[in-house]
Amino acid sequence: MDKRIPKYFTMLLIVFFMQSCSYTFTGASIPLAMKTVSVQLFENNAAFVVPNLTVQLTEAFRDRIRNQSSLDVIKSEGDGNFEGRITDYSNKPISVQTSEQSSRGQERLTITISVKYTSSLDPKSSFETTFTRFADYTLTAGTFQAQEQELIKKIIVQLTEDIFNKAFANWK
Repeated sequence: MDKRIPKYFTMLLIVFFMQSCSYTFTGASIPLAMKTVSVQLFENNAAFVVPNLTVQLTEAFRDRIRNQSSLDVIKSEGDGNFEGRITDYSNKPISVQTSEQSSRGQERLTITISVKYTSSLDPKSSFETTFTRFADYTLTAGTFQAQEQELIKKIIVQLTEDIFNKAFANWK
């Protein structure tokens, strides 16, 4: 038997394994016919409105779709359409401290969004649901205002992952 055959066979298995794994890293199960998706600007209907939060959230979600799928993000009338609104933005203490320790207690920033996804290709996969994510912090690391943008970025990463997974990875 030729000694090169096991080498080639091994290489073929490695290449096959690597290709099959690359699909499962994202876990996306996007219909083959789906080529485009539109993401409308997320409105901010929360009682407390943070400037640019709507743009940050919308652009982060568009970027996630571009980076984790082969879908083209267009302005309107995509094969799939996302629309949503920020329904809550709250900052509250989560641990009770004595009055002397109150400036060092744990705090939580929470953002809640409502998302409607409509698929023109697979109406059964359409949904309307609410996602809530939070980030905890302490005031020993600085004021809330000094930490706020970093906290928002962390929460947006989690929210966009939740939306993407709900729409394209069938994670219920």
